[in-house]
This record gives sequence, C-alpha cells and structure tokens, in this order.
Amino acid sequence: MTLPVFNTDVDDARLDEMMHNATIATNYLKAISHEGRLMILCHLATGEKSVTELEELLSARQAAVSQQLGRLRLEGLVTPRREGKTIYYSLTDDKSRKIIGLVYELFCETD
Repeated sequence: MTLPVFNTDVDDARLDEMMHNATIATNYLKAISHEGRLMILCHLATGEKSVTELEELLSARQAAVSQQLGRLRLEGLVTPRREGKTIYYSLTDDKSRKIIGLVYELFCETD
C-alpha cells in the first residue's frame, strides 16, 4: 500500500477533488463507526443474510437491526433484495469487504 504524498504546489482543481474525496471518506467512516453497523458489515462480508439471520447473529431486536441496516442502505453500503416476505442484504461493492478485512486483520486476528 502506498501512502499519499502531499506537496505545497497542489492546484485548485486537485485540492477541490481531494476535499470532495475527503468528504466521501468521512461519510463512509461515520457510517461504519457504530458497533452494530460494523458487526452487520462483518457478517455480510461472508455473504448475503436475511434480516432474521442478522438478528440471530447479533442477538439483537429486529427494530435495532432494521435501523442500522437503514443507515447502511442510506449510505449505499448495503443492497436489499426481497424474496417473498423476506428481505436479504448484501454488501453493495467490494470496498466494504476490503475495509472489513483490514479491520479484522488489525483488531480481531490473533497472532
């Protein structure tokens, strides 16, 4: 992984692009900064899950799981799929899977 190099001769267009990307990154990090939402993303990193499955995995009430899924959906991190009365959720793209993998590596993996 390469780290960014900042220099003082950044033009206005590049600075605007950097600020835009920083805003996107900040909103993303805020969305995953809640324990419940982070745990949901961890479970979804292994594959699609129904709301009922997530309730059981998290030992949480349906209302709490649905609220957190709503926030993740609003931020575009999860995608719902309805099958009859059951709603299944999955990660929207590979970005969340990569972030969850890194968080797992840094905080959960044992040496």
